[in-house]
Amino acid sequence: MTTAATPDTSSPEPTSSGPNPSGPNPSGSGSSQPAFSGAIAVEIPGDPVPADPAPAESTSVPSAPGAPTTATTPTTPAVPASAGRGRSGRRAALDWRIRFGALSLIWGFSFLLIKVGTEGYAPFQVTLGRLVFGAAVLAVAMAVKRERLPRGARTWGHLAVAALLLNALPFSLFAYAELSIPSTLAGICNATSPLWGMALSMVALSEDRPTRRRVAGLGLGFLGVLTVLGAWQGFHGLDATGTAMALLASLSYPVGWIYVRRTLAGSDHSHLSMTGAQLLVATAQLALVTPLFTSAPSHFPLVPLLATAALGALGTGFAVLVQYGLVAEVGPTTAQMVTYFIPVIATAAGVAVLGESLTWSTPVGAVIVLAGAALTQTRARR
Repeated sequence: MTTAATPDTSSPEPTSSGPNPSGPNPSGSGSSQPAFSGAIAVEIPGDPVPADPAPAESTSVPSAPGAPTTATTPTTPAVPASAGRGRSGRRAALDWRIRFGALSLIWGFSFLLIKVGTEGYAPFQVTLGRLVFGAAVLAVAMAVKRERLPRGARTWGHLAVAALLLNALPFSLFAYAELSIPSTLAGICNATSPLWGMALSMVALSEDRPTRRRVAGLGLGFLGVLTVLGAWQGFHGLDATGTAMALLASLSYPVGWIYVRRTLAGSDHSHLSMTGAQLLVATAQLALVTPLFTSAPSHFPLVPLLATAALGALGTGFAVLVQYGLVAEVGPTTAQMVTYFIPVIATAAGVAVLGESLTWSTPVGAVIVLAGAALTQTRARR
């Protein structure tokens, strides 16, 4: 599940210059932040890949864990896709395929970790813990890279809205949703973020022009949602409130990305600095809200606590750093493909580890959703 927005991978990658190292949501969908100038890419482990002075071609900013919109925007300084080499010529310690697989697993298992966390703690407490651990990881990364938090009241005001829409609200909604729906369904609902993003971008972004293929993908994707939910049998056995919360969470991501696209795309701060600040603000938001709706736990169950810590440190903090390195090395189109593995892994984890039931409509509907999401990201050939 993403916490910062990524470039839209629907546009072809430049062959002569590298991608904007901004990386995808969670969603998980693709997650995701705007094209902040001065973005950095983090090799795991290793030094950051410095930006090339030559700007890349225009690309788009996606809409999610996770899901792209299609508004075009100039990219930040390009990073040469040189098989993980920085200017020092040193290769990344781990092959990008290994990191890609690790990122898919981390984000795919996030829904299982939410479910386990809520078995011992209130949803707001799980979300607060997740943000605390995630922000701590990015704070360490910022200290290592000697990055500073952004300045300016206007920037922090926009970051507060972004933190609400991209972190505090969707994370809390997923946690509450999984009190009554299986983690498999939550993971599939997260995969609808590209569909919501496509629909919203047609309305909110004047430069985005719908095509027949994208509209067809939108329709196909929502047909898949109806298949997952069992619409033909009257949504029998489905918890409407929990499902609505999960879908609202997936909708919150593209709303947040469009807001960020409008307000913060011209920032001269690095991605690490902006994402760290965003998580810090989201943590403060939850720290204020949580005591109003929950009481302090009388005891601390170990397994749910470890699940919450892993959800934050790995799924919200470390995964963002891995994602930046992937986008810098292999390009946004390849890196964003992780989005399509998230619901598959979430479903497999829920069934294998938690023993959740699975009917034929769930995997079939998920395939239809992903096919529709893929269609919404295609471009007509010129």
